[in-house]
Amino acid sequence: MKHISKIIAAAAVSLLLTGCGLYDKYESQAGIPADTFGTGEAVANATTDGSLADVSWRQFFTDPLLQQLIDSVLARNTDLNSARIAIEQSEASLKAAKLAYLPSLYFSPSGTLSSFDFGPVSKTYNLPLQLNWDIDVFGSITNKKRAANAILLQAQVREEIVRANLISTVAQQYYMLQLLDRQLDILTQTDSLWGTSLEIQKVLWENGKSYSTAVNQMESSYLNVKTQVVDVRRNIRGVENAICRLLCIPSQHIQRSYWGSSALPEHSEASTGQRMFDPQFIKIGVPAQLLENRPDIRMADFAMEEAFYNTQAARSAFFPSVSLQGVAGWTNSAGSMVVNPGKILLNAVASLTQPIFARGKIKAGYKIAQLTEEDLQRRYVQTVIDAGNQVNDALADCQAAREKHAYYHRQVEVLREAYNGTHELMDNGKANYLEVITAQESLLSAQLNEAMNMYNGAQAIISLYIALGGATK
Repeated sequence: MKHISKIIAAAAVSLLLTGCGLYDKYESQAGIPADTFGTGEAVANATTDGSLADVSWRQFFTDPLLQQLIDSVLARNTDLNSARIAIEQSEASLKAAKLAYLPSLYFSPSGTLSSFDFGPVSKTYNLPLQLNWDIDVFGSITNKKRAANAILLQAQVREEIVRANLISTVAQQYYMLQLLDRQLDILTQTDSLWGTSLEIQKVLWENGKSYSTAVNQMESSYLNVKTQVVDVRRNIRGVENAICRLLCIPSQHIQRSYWGSSALPEHSEASTGQRMFDPQFIKIGVPAQLLENRPDIRMADFAMEEAFYNTQAARSAFFPSVSLQGVAGWTNSAGSMVVNPGKILLNAVASLTQPIFARGKIKAGYKIAQLTEEDLQRRYVQTVIDAGNQVNDALADCQAAREKHAYYHRQVEVLREAYNGTHELMDNGKANYLEVITAQESLLSAQLNEAMNMYNGAQAIISLYIALGGATK
């Protein structure tokens, strides 16, 4: 008997030793390479301690109407509400995983009616409380609980991603509405001016001082502006409808401020540009380590954590499972004698189950978990690389918009002077209608291009803000 006890003890110690490491905690492998941004101006700018990602979206977007719109979208949007529900679901799963340490208790009453050869009916009953308790010897429950916690963390970060994307989308569409309003103003003013020019050209033609071809060319350009006005109004309606879909409301007018009023705070020393064109502002938040603020990178790390614990749990399946079962209650079926009232029933069983052959399921599960973990590690690296590229692209767009802004602004001034001068020359008979039309169209194109570049600059700085992990809180 002593020998058997020693053998059992030795086997238990051996199993415990082979199970070492099953309770290890995940150590984050997350790290941002120092050369994520490559070389060049972007790295040269990475010297400031400030982070654009640390700025709250309310500080970043100062337009009160835009703030109200973002608040409404965050409260109403279906995708964001679904992300919140997913968090609650993950919390419930985590709670269940934590309660797995505790025993389960069931009340399972039963009764029996029996008769032999049409004799008297015998009535028996059982009123037991059944207890089942799985003992976490080899970390299966612990690893599943930790994996459930990693899933919860992913759900929380996923909500941050949805929120940031919504804020970015709403802001870009809001600025698009402002751009379209600005374009509509330009086209409306042009429509009025060209309409007047067309009437003057018709009077000149009627008095023999102009040709019909001049009237036709002028009218063609005038009608082209008319069609552009129609297109811009249609685009305004389309953007408003897109915002309404995010709000989950019927199509309606979206209130907004005028272009440039408070889209992004203007730099105090810049008279023609907004803060998006300030070199000091664009430099903020470039250091590579700030990519750790990005929710997609954090979620990729949490996904690796989940995979790590799933692998540990799959490994635990190779080891024995220990469980305790107990029954306590009342019964009137006590051996060969039926008694009433019933007697107390007590029963306790301890069991150990060691897998020997499970048709390859345990081994396959472990292999799949290992491969999943390896795949997620590679995906994490790719996520970091993609994040660096997004920041680089946003920086390049910011810098390009900033550089082009001064050129476009000067171009509009020059072409406005050219148009006014050409118009005066034509009035004095020193320029023909083709020169006036060319000057008009060049000025209109430059004005529209300047407005579009302002929007591109706003879009680029928003992209940089999101790329660095902003708007998540």
